[in-house]
Amino acid sequence: MGLIHAIVVWLTYPLALTTCLLLVGVLALALRRKVWAAALVAVGLGWSALWSMPVMSDALRMSLEREHTAVPARALPHADAIVVLAGGGGYARMDRAGLDLDEMHDSSRIAAGARAWVAGVAPVVILSGGVGPPGHREADNMARVIARLGVPRKALLLEDRSHSTRENAQYTAQLAREHGIHRVVLVTSALHMPRASLLFRKAGLDVIAQPVPEIADRDDWLDRWLPSPRALWRSGRAFKEYAGLLGATLRGPLGDAAPRVQCTGEDAAKTSPGCAPESSRHSGMGGP
Repeated sequence: MGLIHAIVVWLTYPLALTTCLLLVGVLALALRRKVWAAALVAVGLGWSALWSMPVMSDALRMSLEREHTAVPARALPHADAIVVLAGGGGYARMDRAGLDLDEMHDSSRIAAGARAWVAGVAPVVILSGGVGPPGHREADNMARVIARLGVPRKALLLEDRSHSTRENAQYTAQLAREHGIHRVVLVTSALHMPRASLLFRKAGLDVIAQPVPEIADRDDWLDRWLPSPRALWRSGRAFKEYAGLLGATLRGPLGDAAPRVQCTGEDAAKTSPGCAPESSRHSGMGGP
């Protein structure tokens, strides 16, 4: 199943599907099926050409992004916790001196989570993300940045085992149940929100969506219609979300996450999969 999933995800990117169609076209030509070969080549090249146009890429993405609308932080209903999903990276840029929440871009998930906490939407912020550079986890990186934006460590809970959106939902729901959390404000990109919110609901949480935009400036005609590699990549991300959303819809409720490995020290955290020091998973929450 893992291999099939990887192949399906790979094929959601237009250039990957084009490559496959071209290879099949070459095979058809070798078998003297010239009409089939020409059709496969035309469809393959046309597919990538179509989705490399920014105007088509933006329309595809908007079909997902418009499902949820962001509101000012102070207009959000109260919840038990704010959940911020990792993604986008860029943490090194946020280590600069003079980092100011008011000056941060609206597309920052961390900033959106911090604004919601500052507005008093919830007393707790759960940071979810386990994949990161060697020796680091996304949740740890987010915690470092959000603390600089005014959210104290004692208000943070870290979910640092997940490697996918499904695991984000499972492990966060497990952590939420342990702390009596039921209703959450979910912060992730607008493109990712339909799939993420569905999975979090299937994990048993009451979800309030607070999407953040991924802004693409289109100042003139050329910016909207001239094909570009970035537009092709952005189209691929949208198709990947549609494939993931279909898979999440067809699956039943998410089961309980595997129990956490109990750690006895930093060495255990380094050698045991899924194991992290207790202070890393529960940053604060009653501590100094």
